[in-house]
Amino acid sequence: MSEQNKTKSEAKILEEKLLIDHKHAGVSLEDKEIQDADQFCDAYKSFLDIAKTEREAVDTAIERAKAKGFVEFDYRKKYAAGDKVFYNNRGKAVILAILGTESIENGVKIAAAHIDSPRLDLKPRPLYEDSGMALFKTHYYGGIKKYQWTAMPLSLHGVIIKQDGTKITVCIGEDDNDPVFCVTDLLPHLATDQMKQTLADAIKGENLNILIGSRPFKDDEKSCKVKLNIIHILNQKYGIIEKDLLCAELEAVPAYKAKDVGFDRSMVGAYGHDDRVCAYTALEAILDCEAPRSTVVTILADKEETGSDGNTGLKCSYLKYFIADLAKPFGVEGRTVLSKSQCLSADVNAAFDPTYPEVSEKMNTAFLNYGVTVTKYTGSRGKAGTSDASAEFVANVCGILDKNKVIWQTGELGKVDQGGGGTVASYIANLNVDVVDVGVPVLSMHSPFELVSKIDVYMAYRAFLEFFKA
Repeated sequence: MSEQNKTKSEAKILEEKLLIDHKHAGVSLEDKEIQDADQFCDAYKSFLDIAKTEREAVDTAIERAKAKGFVEFDYRKKYAAGDKVFYNNRGKAVILAILGTESIENGVKIAAAHIDSPRLDLKPRPLYEDSGMALFKTHYYGGIKKYQWTAMPLSLHGVIIKQDGTKITVCIGEDDNDPVFCVTDLLPHLATDQMKQTLADAIKGENLNILIGSRPFKDDEKSCKVKLNIIHILNQKYGIIEKDLLCAELEAVPAYKAKDVGFDRSMVGAYGHDDRVCAYTALEAILDCEAPRSTVVTILADKEETGSDGNTGLKCSYLKYFIADLAKPFGVEGRTVLSKSQCLSADVNAAFDPTYPEVSEKMNTAFLNYGVTVTKYTGSRGKAGTSDASAEFVANVCGILDKNKVIWQTGELGKVDQGGGGTVASYIANLNVDVVDVGVPVLSMHSPFELVSKIDVYMAYRAFLEFFKA
């Protein structure tokens, strides 16, 4: 027995040997690793500021990938070990891959995240005038608390396709010299009836109208003077007419930048952590992965917040087709590759909030600063809508994390009958792939200003990188 163990009680020795050591990562990490986490998150904040929509995230990912030697995928080509390719799916989802030294027949390693976040989408006919003000009608996207989207600065992002096919990219409200927009709310003095309603009913979806202007076009003798002035401004800036808005995808998102939070700057507050925090870490992991043994794949998907439907969501077959095209020149069927593949479904989990402890079961919830979260199953109530990872695969993933000293924890999305939620894990598992959810715990999830720990973000990056390298 060592001198150190002689000074410990038998109970203490057994405790260290047999029990889970669940503690704050800031206690066990060296100063250098905390500095690495802070530095990593400086770049992450920049990503959040320039990639507030799925289109912007795809553009940013491809730009970074090209700088690292990735080239556009050609399904007719047979790639060699070390080759780096990307597949751009309609500008709203992207797959990146690096060919491994082992045969692709042995399967690939996948990190799958989504790049869409809750927001306010403009309706096809959004522009109207009422009482001397011009407004946009919206249809909210994803699960939101509607009251959180009032009385705050909004920016407008997206594309407009003109009648002649010209594509106009829009981004208004992010530059310091840009105007911003907002959804108005009642003053407390007049909100007596409103405040008697439930939070769910106090703000109606049809009332999430964005105020965009209030000055009339002076030479107009008709009634819609303010509306005309707004479309005149848009015509001068973009060359569009009102009809062009019918063929537009315009999204209103919070106009503010990602910021450090806390006196200790230990957290990042921003719009879109769900799920761009996992998208960024999975992206950086594949960009930093050199000469992997297995072929590695990062997929950044669209439409998760609305159920993953559509041709850019993960219920679509584009991932399956990509793997099949990648494998075909080697004489291997795509289904053979997928059946031997492994995936980390890179999505966030709910962090324990001491202000609202009643919704969580503390033994099985994720905590801020306790590392990346491994979630064996998601779903609602009786595990509805989950793939429930096998014990064998969970052990395999956790073994990789332990071996490489990646700090991790487990967590569920609230108490059993409290609610719950899902990820893309089940859609990839349905392709006969081993999948488990691994991601960052988030406070105030689905709000316009979510919070994450810098240490947890960095541990997510390390988790995806070590998974790729294993």
